[in-house]
Amino acid sequence: MTGETHKEAGPQGLASALVAGGALSSDWLPSFKAVPRELFVPDRIWPGIADGTRQNSVVYRSQDPEAWRRAVYSDIPPTTQWDDGDHRGDGLGTTPSSSNSMPTMVFSMLQDLDVCSGRRVLEVGTGTGWNAGLLAHRLGGPNVVTVEFDPDVARGARENLDRAGLAPPVVEGDGRQGWPEGAPYDRIIATCSLLEIPPTWLAQTAPGGIIVAPFGTEYGGEQIVRLTVNDDGTRASGRFTRSSAFMRLRQQRTDRPPFEDYLHGQEWPADGVRSTTTLAPPDTGGWFEQFVIGAAVPDAFWRAERYDGGAYTLWLYSRDTQSWASADYVRGRTEYEVYQSGPRNLWDEVEATWRWWDDQGRPGFDRFGLTVGPEDHTVWLDCPENPVPRQG
Repeated sequence: MTGETHKEAGPQGLASALVAGGALSSDWLPSFKAVPRELFVPDRIWPGIADGTRQNSVVYRSQDPEAWRRAVYSDIPPTTQWDDGDHRGDGLGTTPSSSNSMPTMVFSMLQDLDVCSGRRVLEVGTGTGWNAGLLAHRLGGPNVVTVEFDPDVARGARENLDRAGLAPPVVEGDGRQGWPEGAPYDRIIATCSLLEIPPTWLAQTAPGGIIVAPFGTEYGGEQIVRLTVNDDGTRASGRFTRSSAFMRLRQQRTDRPPFEDYLHGQEWPADGVRSTTTLAPPDTGGWFEQFVIGAAVPDAFWRAERYDGGAYTLWLYSRDTQSWASADYVRGRTEYEVYQSGPRNLWDEVEATWRWWDDQGRPGFDRFGLTVGPEDHTVWLDCPENPVPRQG
């Protein structure tokens, strides 16, 4: 029933679906009941779908209360802000920038967090405040601190929490810095996607404490990681628990230079070197395939250019604009044309990683983990001593 609108558009219907799906455990059920989601969803929303890839037309509580309530008590993430607040009007904006997270993901991550009475928790990415409210109900407001970068979003979260009778501190600031005034924390949870786990979080976590966060790669893909911090707060390690699709922490967003920047004033294929491959270029690839490639191929991203008849070109780019590659897929062929330019052979890196993953039996997220150090992030397969081979 995940991602669906339930027959009973209300808390009980959603709770039943979450319990049946294994996301909502008995120890979190009292908080679910005491902290109604509807108190944390604004009057105007754009209901999304379960994987966060699409939003539907705007819904106003004041104009269509039944549709609004169906959206609130469905297992979906309604968008509450577009384009960092710059979007105006009721149409869809360019990029969602705040939402009320999908309930299945909310309670699954709270289970990963493993909190109990007396624990102190730092949350990064307050959003509408629902997650902070759930934590505050269970642990007490003084034991929860939540950090939000956007002042308007933070203001709305405070109002929502006040309406629910809860008062965890809502701090406006750069989430990468945590909140040292309240450290050390037993747990840190992020509700925004990260390319890097900030070292300040490790330093602000008590020895043996847990960090739960969505961790993604620049190439694509994202997974929830559950890290245990070592005794001196310099390293943390743990496994991935599930796939996710959160909005990126604003300070870790990356630019996508235009294609012209890579040609350096020349006509395509410029100085690109032609070769062929027998590996069909992955169009977008699966969400997890993107993650594995991104773990091995640093500072690179892709786009797909599609043509009639199912043909497409996979374009690969290095962030520094010095290297690019193209791989052309045409249906029915067994050999595909590749061009590569620059100091990095990006297609060779992607192909080598894909073939490594295939040789391992195409393992899923449950076999992968992450170790974070002072200057490095290492994704590994099965154990930290078996890192994903890095390319480039």
